[in-house]
Amino acid sequence: MGRETQLQDCDAVKNSPETKDTKVEMPAAQEGRRVIRARQRAIGRELRRFFDGVAKEPIPEEFLDLLRQMDHETEDSLSSRQGG
Repeated sequence: MGRETQLQDCDAVKNSPETKDTKVEMPAAQEGRRVIRARQRAIGRELRRFFDGVAKEPIPEEFLDLLRQMDHETEDSLSSRQGG
């Protein structure tokens, strides 16, 4: 398909009755996407602000004890499999 044919096809699409209606909707659709992105950024900022504080909190000793216990159980399990 030549360049001229492609341009003619584009013009035909632009001037079709279906496309004429969507020309009015395109700026509204773009505005809707812009609003959605702005909301998503605001939600992301608030989540980061909230969870940054949580991430800086110290880990409770009970939780650390559970992790240590799990590590020992894993080590014991691996040792028994290897015949150690």
